[in-house]
Amino acid sequence: MISDETGKIIGRAHVATKIDLGGAAEKAVAEACRNAGIERSALAYVAATGYGRFQVEFRDLQITEMTCHAYGAHTVFPKTRSVLDIGAQNSRAMGVEANGRVRKFRMNDKCAAGAGRFMERVAKALEVELDQIGALSLKATDPTPISSICAVLAESEVINQVTEGKKVEDIICGAHYSITDRIIALLRQVGGEEEITLTGGVTKNMGMVKTLEDRLGKKVNVGPDAEFMGAIGAALLGLRRLQRVNAAAA
Repeated sequence: MISDETGKIIGRAHVATKIDLGGAAEKAVAEACRNAGIERSALAYVAATGYGRFQVEFRDLQITEMTCHAYGAHTVFPKTRSVLDIGAQNSRAMGVEANGRVRKFRMNDKCAAGAGRFMERVAKALEVELDQIGALSLKATDPTPISSICAVLAESEVINQVTEGKKVEDIICGAHYSITDRIIALLRQVGGEEEITLTGGVTKNMGMVKTLEDRLGKKVNVGPDAEFMGAIGAALLGLRRLQRVNAAAA
């Protein structure tokens, strides 16, 4: 994400990191600059976030992903007091102050059964395209929850359900319920009250969003840039730091 001096997002990019995180960051910046219609040299400050932030050698600042997701969610939805970040490897619940700072957080166990990567394994086991599972989940009539918390064992449980003749949509919906219940358990540990904003790539899964709202009994905020919320937060926090540096030097 690239922000101008007013905080308006003017450029963005999304690239696969693979094993070269620093190289991926370079490609993302180059593409974002092209989308923004600016030269690379026009960037005044770079804030890096995420697990690979320390490998971004050209960074001016590194910020934890939780801080960025919370601040991004607060910026887009100012009344946010709880943030659920559901990514590929981890799920996080954060209690957020009125100024966008993280007050308290909880993260799922190391096993990916609590995050988006598990749904990728479910889709693979069921021979369904990942972008189809959300719509299929909405067609479920008899969801079959998955009891295993280990991603590998849960995948075996999915295969067993297939052999028992369970419908694909019911299995997918059951997987959504299983993940959602674990996420809500994290949310309760940080408060989970008032306005809740959902971030991360799983926001593109309409079935997961509906299941979460059904379990919570309330609507959650899901913006069009929900999967980029961490990048939005990093861009805006970087801008704020730059403004402070310039003010101190004046």
